[in-house]
Amino acid sequence: MKNCPATLLSLLALLVSGASQAADTVSSAVVSAVAPASAVVAAAVPAAEPPLNWNAIVMFLLFVGVTLIITYWAATRTKTATDFYAAGRGVTGLQNGMAIAGDYMSAASFLGIAALVYMNGFYGLIFSVGWLVGWPIILFLVAERLRNLGKYTYADVVSFRLQQGPIRVMAAVSSLIVVIWYLIGQAVGAGQLLHTLVPQISYVQAIVVVGALIITYVTFGGMKATTWVQIIKAGLLLGGATMMALGVMSHEGFSFEKLFSDAVAIHPKHLDIMKSVVPIGAKANPIESISLGLTLMFGTAGLPHILMRFFTVTDAKAARKSVLYGTCFIGFFYILTFIIGFGAIVLVANQPAYVADLSKSILALKGGGSMPAVYLSHALGGDFFLGFIAAVAFATILAVVSGLTLAGASALSHDIYASVIKKGKASEKEEVWVSKMSVIGLGVVAVLLGIAFEKQNVAYIVALTFSIAACTNFPILVLSIFWRGLTTRGAVLGGYTGIIGSIGLLIIGPTVWTKVLAMGPAIFPYDFPTFVVLPTVLIVAYIASITDNSESGKKEKEAYDAQLIRAETGLGAEAAASH
Repeated sequence: MKNCPATLLSLLALLVSGASQAADTVSSAVVSAVAPASAVVAAAVPAAEPPLNWNAIVMFLLFVGVTLIITYWAATRTKTATDFYAAGRGVTGLQNGMAIAGDYMSAASFLGIAALVYMNGFYGLIFSVGWLVGWPIILFLVAERLRNLGKYTYADVVSFRLQQGPIRVMAAVSSLIVVIWYLIGQAVGAGQLLHTLVPQISYVQAIVVVGALIITYVTFGGMKATTWVQIIKAGLLLGGATMMALGVMSHEGFSFEKLFSDAVAIHPKHLDIMKSVVPIGAKANPIESISLGLTLMFGTAGLPHILMRFFTVTDAKAARKSVLYGTCFIGFFYILTFIIGFGAIVLVANQPAYVADLSKSILALKGGGSMPAVYLSHALGGDFFLGFIAAVAFATILAVVSGLTLAGASALSHDIYASVIKKGKASEKEEVWVSKMSVIGLGVVAVLLGIAFEKQNVAYIVALTFSIAACTNFPILVLSIFWRGLTTRGAVLGGYTGIIGSIGLLIIGPTVWTKVLAMGPAIFPYDFPTFVVLPTVLIVAYIASITDNSESGKKEKEAYDAQLIRAETGLGAEAAASH
């Protein structure tokens, strides 16, 4: 127990630090206005050690205690593979909508969007709109059909009438790349600003503790525990953000006109912060903007841990309801972040307690570019409210990483082990055992890679994960559902084109080639390759499929009618568990 205070402190720092760095990751990947993570950390080391925030520690312990009790409860009710992967398909539409919101509303969204609004005004809202627009696509195109056709992973849907082996391997590769890089971003974020805010705690401690908690949640509680962690986190985040927004509006007499007028008066850009087309960082470019929009919209609809949530509900109707509820929660949340951003301009900017050096900038804050929302909570409610928001940020990291870990484990155990290696002959007990070992393995990998990437600029991680989701998972999923002509050859070649194209163009793009590798001017001029890669994937899949005259290709096209009937009616769809 000697290390208990240090452990608690590491977790406290994680509350704020992981969230802050995750937000910096998004902000850096999307725009160059927010400093890269490494620069933020270097610039943000405080001269004196800050005092312990016992409010945050107590709230954190309360959250962990409740979630561990839920994990125990879930473990006693997780008896089959369906229970482990899909919570027995007994989650209601409202519960799943809340869990989807909890899975999706990351610390990056909370702190990153608020920071963009704080620095650039109205323009910051555009990024939240881009992420939100992906949800109607999911609602109208894939939610119901996913539930009707799939079992545990989105690869079940893509391989419904195609060859299991090559399709599942391709889908698992793309899913694991997205999952592992997302996990690295969370781990690095948790550690880097941890050491900034609480220098006496090592970078490694925070990552190890988070890894241990995630392995515990997912290994023992499966999807049931993960779902409830996400629901609790969504409630806390929506509640905290709502209180912050109400605090801001109360301060401004519940007048948006006064809020915007005060913000314009204080902000160095003055009236320019009310423009919606202000270029951030590099010169404004329509192709970059279009590519960013495509990445945000279609990337959302291709994230494996989001798609996996549709297999947890009772039927297709509940799947549609869950997207509706989730979209409402997420949309409301993004409105709150907009108010929080402008509130931070009014209450945080130009305040000596929060600004790093007033003589240089009234906006640059102690601790880096993602701190406006954190400091706003302190300005509104003192140490207690700051502690609450910090605990919420920690809950956010746990919920997102839990969903990611389970999605990665499912790709390994269900798609690779059970369907490819064992050819569908693995018992449920074997498959769940492999999945639990995969959870432990992914947790260890995330911790080790997080330590290895400590000194790296991880700004390109979000660009990579969303690009692969938008250029591989989304187009292949949509083609398999809606196009009779898709064959295994077309899906595999198209899928690998998306994976290799996204990674390749990202490496020779400005973020990695110029900023990370320092190799000079980028060969490919855009941060987000989706504008080029997505059409290429569709063309490759189309040409490879229509030129496929093999017997297996003909049978796959003929099998489309049976798939269509099941997708639209739900006849033969996986049923909810009876217990």
